[in-house]
Amino acid sequence: MSERKPLELMGAPGSPYTRKMLAVLRYRHIPYRLMFQRGGMIPKDYPVPKVALLPTFFLPDANGKMEAHVDSTPLIRRFETEFEGRNVIPADPALAFLDYLLEDYADEWLTKAMFHYRWYYQPDIDKAAAILPRWLVEPQKEEDALALGKIFAERQISRLYVVGSNPETAPVIEASYERFLGAFRAHLENSSFLLGARPGGGDFGVYGQLTQLATFDPTPMQLTLDKAPAVYAFVDLVDDLSGLRPQDSDWVARADVPETLRAIFKEVGTYYVPALLANAAALMSGAQTVETEIDGARWVQQPFPYQGKCLKWLRDERERLNDADRRFVDHVLAGTGCEKLFA
Repeated sequence: MSERKPLELMGAPGSPYTRKMLAVLRYRHIPYRLMFQRGGMIPKDYPVPKVALLPTFFLPDANGKMEAHVDSTPLIRRFETEFEGRNVIPADPALAFLDYLLEDYADEWLTKAMFHYRWYYQPDIDKAAAILPRWLVEPQKEEDALALGKIFAERQISRLYVVGSNPETAPVIEASYERFLGAFRAHLENSSFLLGARPGGGDFGVYGQLTQLATFDPTPMQLTLDKAPAVYAFVDLVDDLSGLRPQDSDWVARADVPETLRAIFKEVGTYYVPALLANAAALMSGAQTVETEIDGARWVQQPFPYQGKCLKWLRDERERLNDADRRFVDHVLAGTGCEKLFA
């Protein structure tokens, strides 16, 4: 029987979702071949994704034809069925749902903090503009790199509105990140990962965003070091968990779900849930602006169709649970604000 070829993907060190997926592959012992961008172009003879996002995986369809895939959450679930062992989705359906919600929060809310800090404060802008254009596997003249950095920074700053970052919402985003740091730091005092002694998809989602927030961008990195050095260390550890030997018993038992985990869900409920619900309402009504209140402050941004899908998928996942599993999930989430997603 011939060995399966390594998975092929294109990514970049400054992409939190690239870092997320690479860490998953390393932990799961899935061979891969990472290609860095050359001039932002897809390699010759490779399929082009419908939306240009990183990472881009090049995977065969049922007929063996190569397709481009860019959404990390479905990819994690695809690999759960295609590769045995060291799974990142808990076998317990209720825990799997909680993990899904945490991964969604990381991918869709924590990323707002990542993009905000990187392109809102001058020291962060300067570092990103200096380094990101140089993450290309090709030689560059210094003047070309500086020019590219300036163009890239101007483009990204002009797109802050996409994640809802503006002078009115900046305090909300920053307060949310600080509170997440506090809640996650407290949780790590007694648990190696979000759902016990082995990592789930939620851990890799959080890790992906933290590779930028905690260890690259100057403003949130200093904040992380000051407020939660354990969170900074978490990033270094999760980067390569290939040596971890997970056991089925390493997932947290239902009877032992700690209050520190519920405190993290309270952060999800306080910040992400109101934004998600208001976004869905705006999409349904055809409004041009999402307006709501988050933790007592006004939140304004443009509607985001993809996050409308995220809400539907969360509700679909909960509906797939049997009655007993749904009751357990509802018990864990009660009073956190997350229950409003399913009211």
